[in-house]
Amino acid sequence: MKPLAERQRPQKLTDIIGQEHITGAGSVLANALANNQLHSLLFWGPPGTGKTSIANVIAETLSIPFFKLSAVSAGVKDVREILKTAEKLDDCILFIDEIHRFNKSQQDALLHAVEKGTITLIGATTENPSFEVNSALLSRCQVFVLKSLGKDELENVLANALKNDKILQDKKIEIKESEALLRLSGGDARKLLNVLELVLSQIQGGKLIITNDLVTKTVNQKIALYDKTGEQHYDIISAFIKSMRGSDPNAAVYYLARMIAGGEDVKFIARRMLIFASEDIGNANPNALLLANSTFDAVAKIGYPEGRIILSQCAIYLATSVKSNASYEAINDALALVKKTGDLSVPLALRNAQTKLMKEIGYGKGYQYDHNAEGNFSEQELLPAEIKGTVFYEPGNNPSENKTREKLRAQWKDKYGY
Repeated sequence: MKPLAERQRPQKLTDIIGQEHITGAGSVLANALANNQLHSLLFWGPPGTGKTSIANVIAETLSIPFFKLSAVSAGVKDVREILKTAEKLDDCILFIDEIHRFNKSQQDALLHAVEKGTITLIGATTENPSFEVNSALLSRCQVFVLKSLGKDELENVLANALKNDKILQDKKIEIKESEALLRLSGGDARKLLNVLELVLSQIQGGKLIITNDLVTKTVNQKIALYDKTGEQHYDIISAFIKSMRGSDPNAAVYYLARMIAGGEDVKFIARRMLIFASEDIGNANPNALLLANSTFDAVAKIGYPEGRIILSQCAIYLATSVKSNASYEAINDALALVKKTGDLSVPLALRNAQTKLMKEIGYGKGYQYDHNAEGNFSEQELLPAEIKGTVFYEPGNNPSENKTREKLRAQWKDKYGY
């Protein structure tokens, strides 16, 4: 017997719940199917949001051959076999689940077939394709972003299952409380139906009454404490970041171990440490960014289990490093001012006189070349006149940035209040 989630897989585009911006009437995808003009595309979104279901619906709607691979288990040989078959067909779709797990050579094997139109590629990924898909392949695909399902949408999934599933129709089921079901789903329709089916399998007797207490007890017995696609995923990475920010290497390593033991993507962890190194340490210790970047490169090459050692080294270094969010605050303040003031004119002295006319009307006139000034510093005004004197960067109170503050004060004197 097929699992409930598989039995409830949508058959039509209108059956997809929660992705109306992609599947609704008048959407780009709906129009492409109506006009039989589908191009290669990528679905990017959390698990259980309908990526595979939409791909199946597309194939059914267009009535063309449909090949399916999982990047977890498939290799270049599998891809080439399908491409060889595809060359004998007028049109076909190749769906690759978790395409972000394909390495560069595996993705390159698809490129020529996509360019020639031998296949229409549909890729599904839970990771940002800008990071995980080769730029050449990405440029030939339209990216659709899917969203986690909300409360109302998840309740619709439950209602549809109870109403339409032939097996559940014959049972007397009452969902007295749904909060635990919805919370455990993490916005994942497939996980929601799996939990529902698991809970129903534990109930004996005539009427099946589902309560929060019953769901919690059942799931705690059957499901691991770390779920890299659900709520625990976000809670533990948050605790990991806050532990490093709080300069607690012990807590940081503990939450790192929780993620590793749960099978979290090694690059996801390294990427978050890379962001942290700039956001929370910055110029208080510039080496933190260098180490975090080296960590990302290293663990991407070797993976688990050895990658755990490198992740631990980096996490401990970041946690014990001096902290500063000055760079983070500076760019946020600058962006806020840009949004408020719009496109202010760049001072004429700073403009590049690329033509004779530009030079004649004053572009570059009065610019002071700092390397010709004493100490390589000319004190010239560089901000637009409307915001001159505005301070974005306020050095943090740490040895490295205190030296920076002294240097800025010596150069700019009272101008920026350093």
